[in-house]
Amino acid sequence: MKNIKMFMFDSCPYCQSALRYLAELQNQDKYKDLKVEIINERKQPEIADQYDYYYVPTFYVDEEKIHEGSAEMADVKRVLDLAMR
Repeated sequence: MKNIKMFMFDSCPYCQSALRYLAELQNQDKYKDLKVEIINERKQPEIADQYDYYYVPTFYVDEEKIHEGSAEMADVKRVLDLAMR
């Protein structure tokens, strides 16, 4: 499986939605073993500054940016599906 990183910050409503989608998907057997490193850009700026993105939530799979900005359930599912390939 590939590494997944999600960049976010607490007061972002889009990030909170993406976190809910992520939790819902990871309750499914298909995705339950995937590990997602969640990086709060305000609390971990030393990590966030190493990546090229502007909007949150942003998802990377094995260091490749897959999604940036407002995310729907289908967007989060696509990230997880790519990580399983």
